[in-house]
Amino acid sequence: MEPEHIRASDADRDRVIERLREAVAEGRLTPEEHEERLDTLYRAKTVGELAAVTRDLPAERGTGPFPTQGMEVSSDEARRMAAQGEGRENIVAVFGGAERKGRWLVEARTNVSVLCGGVELDLREAVLSQREVTIQCAVVLGGLEITVPHGVRVVNNTSGILGGCSLHGTDEVTDPNHPVIRLTGTCMLGGIEVKAKKPKRRKKKDR
Repeated sequence: MEPEHIRASDADRDRVIERLREAVAEGRLTPEEHEERLDTLYRAKTVGELAAVTRDLPAERGTGPFPTQGMEVSSDEARRMAAQGEGRENIVAVFGGAERKGRWLVEARTNVSVLCGGVELDLREAVLSQREVTIQCAVVLGGLEITVPHGVRVVNNTSGILGGCSLHGTDEVTDPNHPVIRLTGTCMLGGIEVKAKKPKRRKKKDR
């Protein structure tokens, strides 16, 4: 299915509403035009119909799909990956392990559940479905290791019970246009470690 034919979600509408509000503040739309476009927005059923509401406005900076820093991926490829997304993903490791690495789509909400196991998430070549994504963590007697490229901001909103989350420099990124990974949830008798690394060097193929 083409991205513009996908049914619009509440989050899609909220983003367009915010863009229209900004356009009024910038003087690009009059209050009357704003009301007319809101009426059109609430009648829209697909992403394509929503896009038409802001087609003559400058694109909002930092919207997704958003390749993480250092990833060599075309915007067309990123859009195709995002179009295949479902909005959320569940990653579970119970008395075992799980990992995501290479080129993969990070959904707007990723739920990570760990019980007596470990999960590794490598986002250095990933595509974020939007500029800010949330990773909901439930780590019990286990560990979650997240690797991000330099330039990605990680915001820690987790709660620790005889455990915790450690960030290695990623919370120092303050540029609002950079991707944001927001961590929420609980870590009990376990640990969450986030570190920034350079993207892996791709080996040149022998000619």
